[in-house]
Amino acid sequence: MAGLKEGNKAPDFTAIDQDGKKVKLSSFKGKKNVVLYFYPKDMTPGCTTQACDFRDQHKKFKNTVILGVSLDSTERHQKFIEKYDLPFTLIADTDKKLVEKYGVWQEKKLYGKTYMGIVRSTFIIDKTGTIKKIFPKVKVKTHIKDVLSTLKEIGLVLAN
Repeated sequence: MAGLKEGNKAPDFTAIDQDGKKVKLSSFKGKKNVVLYFYPKDMTPGCTTQACDFRDQHKKFKNTVILGVSLDSTERHQKFIEKYDLPFTLIADTDKKLVEKYGVWQEKKLYGKTYMGIVRSTFIIDKTGTIKKIFPKVKVKTHIKDVLSTLKEIGLVLAN
């Protein structure tokens, strides 16, 4: 994860969301916790399951903003949000700056072929901008449960 460790300050960024608006991580400092999750591609089975799990549980994320990041375009993100009624922001990292900054652009293997891609990963960042938890190589099936229980364990507030 680019040398990032739990307890480090999260690298700040300014990126573009699905509506073409700028999103700056430091704008949440002192106001909201952030769940920053990186996923390979909109409209694919695992990524859709992960996004829908965040959608279905988003009301439990009190004082926390959810930001999904992939290389998809703003237009593709808009379609993904509309199709699945996603209530959170998706960042279009088309130039790979964010995936590289967070160290999730890595070599992957599939069917014996090696290629570069996003390793599904999540960073929980508290209101001070500190990385409280890193989930590398996320398993979609249990991820939402893992994120919610971690938020509770580290004392970040969950809604009832």
